[in-house]
Amino acid sequence: MKIMTVKEINERLEFNAEQFISERENDYNSRIAEIALSLHDHTADSPIVLLSGPSGSGKTTSSVRIEECLDKMGSETHSIAMDDYFLTCDKNEKAKDENGVIDYESPYRVNIELLSEHLEKIANCEPVELPHFNFQTQESEMSGKILHRKPGELVIMEGIHALNPLVTGKSSEYSCGIYVSVRTRLQTSDGNLLHPSKIRLMRRLIRDRLYRARSFEDSLKRYKSVEDGVNNYILPFKKNAQFEIDSFMGYEVPAFKDVLCEDIAKLIATYKDFEQFSDIAKVLCESVGIQSGLIPQNSLLREFVGTVD
Repeated sequence: MKIMTVKEINERLEFNAEQFISERENDYNSRIAEIALSLHDHTADSPIVLLSGPSGSGKTTSSVRIEECLDKMGSETHSIAMDDYFLTCDKNEKAKDENGVIDYESPYRVNIELLSEHLEKIANCEPVELPHFNFQTQESEMSGKILHRKPGELVIMEGIHALNPLVTGKSSEYSCGIYVSVRTRLQTSDGNLLHPSKIRLMRRLIRDRLYRARSFEDSLKRYKSVEDGVNNYILPFKKNAQFEIDSFMGYEVPAFKDVLCEDIAKLIATYKDFEQFSDIAKVLCESVGIQSGLIPQNSLLREFVGTVD
């Protein structure tokens, strides 16, 4: 686990923000290219790539970037979202807890039988009609889209349960795994470390308000259930990955400061339960703060803060 101090980040940004941002982006892009090259070289043995990681890790961007690299190398690549294999809500009995409430982090939300069947057919170059999950109606539909992988082509399956053998079955015989997450801790002036889960939370706070009309208060209340899901259903299976990606961008907390700092401080002062997020407030307070416009348009962080015209 890597550690960076808020002090050293501030010093780098104050000295030359553009250079520091470029270095951090290049580190991430280099790791993506390194993994893509290995996937390209082992296409025959592992035509399916299973990409997993907790919420707020940057899975979607990482999947897209890897696909772009592979396409440039001549390995035609297709991407599938595991979310589209979610079951219609009324068929989610196994995903419910003892009170009959759906555990939205449960692997049983996935249509495991259909997914396993499709992965095997895809590996054997047989055509499949991909499903689509309608999040508005919470219903599973068939998309009408046919995926027919040809020999030499790759398919990336992205989802939080992609490395869980309960969900992806015997696909390990013809797949390789990638685990994406924030793997860096931030150290404040008092020596305390901010856990990566809190960095992912900051990303989700901004993303969910921007794209899902979810308030900061609501996202903070969901923190425990999300992280319980990570600990129960994701972390135990990261050992199944052949590759890991640390998606932390050294400049991201300073870029989040203007959006989060004041509101988080107010919520902590208002709700006693939110005192657990005081470490986030401290990191934000100690960070110098930079304009979000400095974030490159193709940065992984744009998955969370949105693009600008």
